[in-house]
Amino acid sequence: MTRHLITSAIPYINGIKHLGNLVGSQLPADLYARYQRGRGQDVLFLCATDEHGTPAELAAAKAGKPVEEYCAEMYAVQARIAEGFGLSFDHFGRSSSPQNRKLTQHFAGALADQGLIEEVSQRQIYSPTDGRFLPDRYVEGTCPNCGFEDARGDQCDNCTKQLDPEDLINPRSTISGATDLEMRETKHLFLRQSKLKDELDDWINSKTDWPVLTTSIAKKWLHDGDGLQDRGITRDLSWGVPVKRGDQDWPGMEGKVFYVWFDAPIEYIACAQEWVDEGKGSDWESWWRTDKGADDVRYTQFMGKDNVPFHTLSFPATIKGSGEPWKLVDYIKSFNYLNYDGGQFSTSRGRGVFMDQALEILPADYWRWWLLSHAPETSDAEFTWENFQASVNKDLADVLGNFVSRITKFCRSKFSEAVPEAGDYGEAEQALIEDITARVARYETLMEAMEVRKSAAELRGIWAAGNEYLQAQAPWTTFKTDPDRAAAQVRLALNLIPLYAVLSAPFIPAASASMLEAMKVEDMPWPDDVPAALGKLAPGHAFEVPEVLFAKISDEDRENWSERFAGKRD
Repeated sequence: MTRHLITSAIPYINGIKHLGNLVGSQLPADLYARYQRGRGQDVLFLCATDEHGTPAELAAAKAGKPVEEYCAEMYAVQARIAEGFGLSFDHFGRSSSPQNRKLTQHFAGALADQGLIEEVSQRQIYSPTDGRFLPDRYVEGTCPNCGFEDARGDQCDNCTKQLDPEDLINPRSTISGATDLEMRETKHLFLRQSKLKDELDDWINSKTDWPVLTTSIAKKWLHDGDGLQDRGITRDLSWGVPVKRGDQDWPGMEGKVFYVWFDAPIEYIACAQEWVDEGKGSDWESWWRTDKGADDVRYTQFMGKDNVPFHTLSFPATIKGSGEPWKLVDYIKSFNYLNYDGGQFSTSRGRGVFMDQALEILPADYWRWWLLSHAPETSDAEFTWENFQASVNKDLADVLGNFVSRITKFCRSKFSEAVPEAGDYGEAEQALIEDITARVARYETLMEAMEVRKSAAELRGIWAAGNEYLQAQAPWTTFKTDPDRAAAQVRLALNLIPLYAVLSAPFIPAASASMLEAMKVEDMPWPDDVPAALGKLAPGHAFEVPEVLFAKISDEDRENWSERFAGKRD
């Protein structure tokens, strides 16, 4: 048995996330975690809210609340929404936790001891109007690379180029809008990533099984231009992890906090400590320290492509640079962007579907299925209401839902609400069992490889095989002349339902549970032996005809939702 440590990129605390954020990290991570648990593996699935840095301060100020209060409220909101989507975290933590504060300060001290922290005097943008230094995200302006007018001081969201605030053309304060900005001297700590460039390069090159998207982004940061640069890890903010060298004060760093991109990935580790401290688990170190047993752990991270540089370079630099035996990631599954109906999701313009809104209009499984079956793995993907309606109606309602409804209702009408006993399987039944066996093996291979879209397609093919069998054998016709033969056909078809439920659970857990409940199956293990699994429901086993698994989306609903979420056009 393999122990699987799984983390998804931790979402910023500032607001409710849209469907693109969901499918870019948390949802595929949940898919993989549920699959591995289903196979009997030991899984620790961790996520948290990313609560420090400028976005939290700005959002709290906009809401007119103290930042601590704002973060606590938004954490509760995000946790509730995650639960609504069936995200099966073993623990959903907070980067503002005491555990993360202590561990971040510990790593800073360890890196300093290894000679990898440098104090740098630098000129930084100061706003006389605001009476303070402005961290990078407190400055916006025009990107010198692509001309985007709302580039942030750390990165341009349009072209993804890493920036420094002074690179911006026509910079302005995001606090007051002031443009009378000036450069003043201040001191910050830098992580000397450049010292680890060759080691990181060798490490990335060794990951020959990683997605091209992941390694190409890492190599671009390593080699383009002047290559991997040292990176500031402190900021002039009031909200964050106070700068300390371990448990000691750091002279000259008074009033500063660690940069959010230094402390946020460390929360993955601290989250496991929170998991133990809250009584949910034991021995977090066996998952994270190779000197405490983590050598047998396979660590997989899920994230959108904008987070790749920090997880392939900055966080590994922190881990490697510490000189301590921490577990490094084994596989990074990265995703492109999901766009919305010909454009981008936009909070300010009310454009696109956000996670809370999605749950208001349809159950989570509808969204889970569409998002995962259209996951932006090899290129950006696009959400349209027409595609969503067609996929839900065809895949979920017509293929899976119709199969379950059709066979249970037929059995009830011609036999009873129990698995019929008569009849033996013939060539058609053996052919179906062999076909399903081969398909399940392919499905397992794709799920192990985290090929999300292909896994969904294979699962749909498994559902479709049952429908095709019913269509070809037509037990409703067979029953008129050979009821025993029809009974055998019905028995096999009914046995497909719990099999489908278990295979489908990673994608559509609520529908899976409903299917098992209707078939009165409490313990259905993963079908390692498909022919045996298709005998799970013995003759005489009672069941109930389930409620409709998936209601179809009407044209009227589609049109209403399309209009509701179109947002304001520029």
